[in-house]
Amino acid sequence: MKIVAFIGASGSGKSYRAMWVAKENNIDFIIDDGLLIKGNRIIAGFSAKKEHTKLASVRRALFIEPDHAQQVIEAIATENPSGILILGTSLGMVEAIIKALNLPPISKVIYIEDVADQEEIEKARTARRVEGKHVIPVPTFEIKKDFSGYFIDSLRIFRRRGKDEDPLVIDKSVVRPTFSYMGDYTISNQVIYTICEYEITKIPHVTKVNRIWLENKSSGLIINIVLTFNYGIILHSAAKEVQAKVKEAVEKYTAINVLAVNITIKTLVVQQESD
Repeated sequence: MKIVAFIGASGSGKSYRAMWVAKENNIDFIIDDGLLIKGNRIIAGFSAKKEHTKLASVRRALFIEPDHAQQVIEAIATENPSGILILGTSLGMVEAIIKALNLPPISKVIYIEDVADQEEIEKARTARRVEGKHVIPVPTFEIKKDFSGYFIDSLRIFRRRGKDEDPLVIDKSVVRPTFSYMGDYTISNQVIYTICEYEITKIPHVTKVNRIWLENKSSGLIINIVLTFNYGIILHSAAKEVQAKVKEAVEKYTAINVLAVNITIKTLVVQQESD
């Protein structure tokens, strides 16, 4: 198994370039911040970016917790990759990860300065320092349920590899971990209610929002809505429209993962025809 170390200071853009560096070295597997990633999928592990403190984040990235390390060790044994790209802030950090996961020694070392110029590195550091942004080298749909309530954005990177080759297309996610905030933030239930009611009022044939209540789960939110509709419409289609609009709006404005929008139709109102 070939082990390639990708070294760079915290916030210098390693995760942003990880997939490209892996492809250039014919590697399909990446270890980054506590995760084992294959292509666009998380195979095993727990993201260090979900930890509430920087110290806990470092411990997670180094696989210090035995259960965490064992899960990744077993996944590597099952997948049996020919090579792994390991990201770290120093050679010592990569070697600590190798020791924790019982991996072979480093075959090659790549530094962030080898693949990015100083201006790009400084831009990445500013995004980390000022905005608290962290990149995870997988698409947003892969981490959405695990990062419900965090500010998540998507990146799609196109990088041309050669004159006659198709461009490399890589999807990434941008998150703001809890330890990146100056303080803390909360989103009250009333905010969710207001968003739901506003979106529902824009939908024809809904005459009243009778009740909204929420169920908080570890991976997201279930929204329950009781509605009154006009009589004479296709109820199934109208309810599906409410579900789609509410889910889209709540996820857009709060970054909370909506697991389900349950619609109950309580009453139908017959409209009086005017003379």
